[in-house]
Amino acid sequence: MIPCPFQKVFPSELVRDDAYFMAHAFNEAVEAWKEDEVPVGAVIVSDGIIIASAHNRTVASTDPTAHAEMLAITQAAKTLGDWRLNACTLYVTKEPCPMCSGAMLIARMGRVVYAWGDPKMGCMGGATALQDLPRTNHRPQVDSGVMEDACREIVQAYFRCKRERSE
Repeated sequence: MIPCPFQKVFPSELVRDDAYFMAHAFNEAVEAWKEDEVPVGAVIVSDGIIIASAHNRTVASTDPTAHAEMLAITQAAKTLGDWRLNACTLYVTKEPCPMCSGAMLIARMGRVVYAWGDPKMGCMGGATALQDLPRTNHRPQVDSGVMEDACREIVQAYFRCKRERSE
């Protein structure tokens, strides 16, 4: 296991804004690193309360669909007792891939906030924008850039350490 050089952040309880919730997603990414998973974290918020939180678990679960977003969506649906997440916001440390973006559309996620874009596999504005397809029946509000530098650096540092250890 590669020691994680990143520390959890402790957001102020006074202001529950995008930075506050992204900090919680970042903390999930730190947990992912500690488990030797790609450090991506996600939280889902409803009425200002975190109702789901997860980080990548593809290695531990031997499940290629165990992305942070997918796990958080499942948790949120169970918490609310409904698969429709119209009134929810998903915060994720990296732009969602095609699978996760599709799940967000199917779940009718009201808003998606991601920290940094992925020009190769991101599907909410990076490589493409699934929500902008002409026949898509749901279009969440999509925002990006919250804690961009920290969230990008943890993923880049993780892969940098992986490469160094394999040399």
